[in-house]
Amino acid sequence: MEIRLSPGQHFGQAELESLHDWLQAEPELGGRVRVVRHQPGGGEMGALGDALVVAVGAQGTLSVLALSLKAWLSQPRRSDVRIRVENGDGRVVEIDAHNVLTGKDSTETLVDRILGSKSSEG
Repeated sequence: MEIRLSPGQHFGQAELESLHDWLQAEPELGGRVRVVRHQPGGGEMGALGDALVVAVGAQGTLSVLALSLKAWLSQPRRSDVRIRVENGDGRVVEIDAHNVLTGKDSTETLVDRILGSKSSEG
C-alpha cells in the first residue's frame, strides 16, 4: 500500500523537505519515501502541489510511519501544521499537529484514521 502525504494548512515546501528528510532517517522507512512532483498548470505554483509517497507493506511499517509523523508534528515549529494523508483506497484524512500535541491523536488513532478503520476526521 502507498500512503500519500500532501500539504495541508501551514505546510509549504520547507516542511515537505523537512518531513521527507525526517522519514528517510527512520530505518524502517528509509528507501520507502519518494517525492512526487506536481506539474503546475497555468497560473499555479508547483511547490504546494508536491507530495510524499510512502510505501508501507505491513501494519508495523504503518505504525512506524504514524509514530514518525507524530514525532515530527510534535516539534514546536510545527504546532499549526496539518498534513493531508491519503491511503491506497482513496480515504483522505488530515492530521492536525494541535491534536497530536494535546494528546487527542494517539499513534493507534492515527493508524486507524489512515487505514480508514474509524470515521473520525481531525
